[in-house]
Amino acid sequence: MKNIITISRQFGAGGSTIGQAVADRLGYYYCDKDMILKAAMESGSLSPEEVRYYDERVPREWGFGQSLFDFYNKPLDERLFVAQREAIKKVAEKGNCVIVGRNANIILKEFDRTLHVFIAASERFRLERMQKKMPDLSEDKVLEHLHSVDKARKKYCKYYTHTEFGNAAYYDLCVKSSSLGIETSVDLICDAAKR
Repeated sequence: MKNIITISRQFGAGGSTIGQAVADRLGYYYCDKDMILKAAMESGSLSPEEVRYYDERVPREWGFGQSLFDFYNKPLDERLFVAQREAIKKVAEKGNCVIVGRNANIILKEFDRTLHVFIAASERFRLERMQKKMPDLSEDKVLEHLHSVDKARKKYCKYYTHTEFGNAAYYDLCVKSSSLGIETSVDLICDAAKR
């Protein structure tokens, strides 16, 4: 039985919905972006404003002249990544959890009994899902937001983990929610976790 499940996802593909349903069905702790960011803030070195501003942004300047061992002199977004990484590891050490996002699949690659999942979907499926969540925005604006978030996630993943977001080589299971549906996606992940 896999007792740590990480879910990476395209924006709007239903990753959070699927992750919550998997956690509920297996009786696991569910951990998403908000919980990870809260834990990062509780580390004491970052303010809520700093966390919100730098969340999933790649540093403009790398800061090569700074000591790699001096956490407080690193660029803020580097400090945020480190704080999030430590929060993810703490959750994973307890086991029986579903962790959505934040490159948890790479952060936890050395952990045993893990199942790393990527959830993709067609652009039309993602657009329709996000239009329901953003009813005040035009279709073009929702589509623009969709592309912007996907692009930011790819850059963030590449910068901090030196891997390619969505590349099947970094996951144990890739699911296309637009073809399979949310419920079947949940079924497949739960079945894979039990093996």
